[in-house]
Amino acid sequence: MVLGIGAFATWQVVETRLSADLVNSAAEAAGKAVQDIERGPADAVVIPVTRINRIQVVANDGRVVAASPAMKGKTPITHMRPVDGEMRVDGTPCVSSSASERTCYIAVGIHADRTVYGDVMVYAATPEPQSIRTNFLEITLALFSSALLGLLGWGTWHLAGRTLAPVERIRAEMAEITASDLSRRMPVSDSEDEMAQLTETINATLERLERAVENQRRFTSDASHELRTPLTGLRTKLELAISDPESEDPQATMCSALADAERLQTVIEDLLLLARLDAGVRGPPELIDLADLVTSEVEHRRAKHEVLLKLDPGVVVRGSRIQLGRLLSNLLANADRHAVSEVRVHVGSQRGEAVMEVTDDGLGIPAEERERVFQRFTRLDSARSRDAGGTGLGLPIARDIAMAHRGRLYAADSTTGRGARLVLRLPLSTALHS
Repeated sequence: MVLGIGAFATWQVVETRLSADLVNSAAEAAGKAVQDIERGPADAVVIPVTRINRIQVVANDGRVVAASPAMKGKTPITHMRPVDGEMRVDGTPCVSSSASERTCYIAVGIHADRTVYGDVMVYAATPEPQSIRTNFLEITLALFSSALLGLLGWGTWHLAGRTLAPVERIRAEMAEITASDLSRRMPVSDSEDEMAQLTETINATLERLERAVENQRRFTSDASHELRTPLTGLRTKLELAISDPESEDPQATMCSALADAERLQTVIEDLLLLARLDAGVRGPPELIDLADLVTSEVEHRRAKHEVLLKLDPGVVVRGSRIQLGRLLSNLLANADRHAVSEVRVHVGSQRGEAVMEVTDDGLGIPAEERERVFQRFTRLDSARSRDAGGTGLGLPIARDIAMAHRGRLYAADSTTGRGARLVLRLPLSTALHS
């Protein structure tokens, strides 16, 4: 469209300018001829001026009374006359020759009534240019525009192909990557352009995907193992009780089976909670006073060891009371399971964050293992074995809940030199200050 509009505008400008120049030249020649015949003598010859050499002086009866050498002995070029009192007339008359050829002129006529020939019309004419007569200019512009359009199209196609070639290579590489082999990476070019950034982003995404799939596989394997062990024990006990009813105490068998069923229920509930956390399911947010939450949780749970509280009032966070209650319950259960005599809970604030610490006086967590305890189904030693009552999901669930509330949960050095110290940091709510 741009080329078409440009070509049309160019044609109009060039043709209009060319016609205007020829008309002005013809008018100049006709005016010069009028001056010549007004001064006389009447020698029947009008000397041409400028580049216009076709000049005729035509009387009112149509006779050519004077002419330039090029028009001597020829019939009048035109009979057009001005109207409405005008002295000048412009036109494009056409003359047919004996060879059936038609010739058109750009002509200008000037009326003169005080000449040596009396009342006459002076005509000056020039042949119409070939570019106007044969549409040469239009055809040339059309061909030029078509060639330029074709060149632009080919260049655009070529450049687009070169630009998209790396994308095609990336697409081909991505098509060959399957869930069974996520270790492949895209080659990154040395240039620091958008394609290199795209490739680096894809590689980073593949790395995260590979890590997520590996975590999912490990989680599935561990979950299967955790579910299979109590289920196998439960089935074995029931089969023995059925095969030899008199050799087993029914009461002891049912109590043991109930313990295995409770363990199965605990693992399944933890797995469902992890699935909801992974899916981004959040409870309705509300303002929660951590001191009240800790007090309520400690009063409603049965602990093996004494729980000592140090709670600062007014430490308020925004979040799900159910999920934060589960986080606190998991931390208390973990500390109570590994404590020797007591568990301590401290709630306070520091640098715009709510801080809750749960410590015990047990064996503690080695510094090199403090991140691994937050991995799902991780147990460090016999003190953290299945017999101790843990499923290996309590701390991972607690960390996921902390992250869902834009907080952090980590293991730190104990202030007393022994035992484990787990620290929760959450953003303080500003609702009370607004």
